[in-house]
Amino acid sequence: MPSNQDSARTMTKSDLVERIHEEVGFSKKEASELVECVLEIVKSALENGEKVKISGFGNFVVRQKEARKGRNPQTESPITIPARRVLTFKPSQVLRAALNDGQG
Repeated sequence: MPSNQDSARTMTKSDLVERIHEEVGFSKKEASELVECVLEIVKSALENGEKVKISGFGNFVVRQKEARKGRNPQTESPITIPARRVLTFKPSQVLRAALNDGQG
């Protein structure tokens, strides 16, 4: 039997456009331009190292991970995992409560 995550539907960018079209009344072209614009602004801010805080939703933060030693799982030989930037998301208390409403 599949878990809830396995059977969960994935919302795509086109789904967002469709929902804005239906709920706000923008044309599909306007809704698409709006979604693209918002995502581009968020992407640009994150690329520049800015935090993106959306009240009632959560925070997107780019963190620096230092280089570290690892091991190739196939050959067991040591490798160096290079430093990199990773994107993290921390949901707001409001979102966390909405996700867990009625559970537990």
